[in-house]
Amino acid sequence: QVQLVESGGGLVQAGGSLRLSCAASGSTFSSYVMGWFRQAPGKEREFVAHITRSGSIKNYADSVKGRFTISRDNARNTLYLQMNNLKPEDTAVYYCAVGGRPSSVVAHYDYWGPGTQVTVSS
Repeated sequence: QVQLVESGGGLVQAGGSLRLSCAASGSTFSSYVMGWFRQAPGKEREFVAHITRSGSIKNYADSVKGRFTISRDNARNTLYLQMNNLKPEDTAVYYCAVGGRPSSVVAHYDYWGPGTQVTVSS
């Protein structure tokens, strides 16, 4: 089993940047596909980005492509999400998750962190 804890969320103005981190413990981090998802109030949880075990392949939702970058440091058991040019519609709770395969589907991920709030003001 793996435990995940996100950090780095906060309040930022539109056009600003934040870097989210997800610290993993309890298992072999490098053996997992990792993903970032988000959930805005009243909406379903949605895919943001995922990254393969080695970090060689990354995939993004169209809404964040060109603005967000997912990365991982297997030596530090940490996943990152660099978010630039933030928009008010990026406001949500952001979750990191462990999956068995690269996927944009919520149900394909087995372990989740508690989430970190990101609020973008206009």
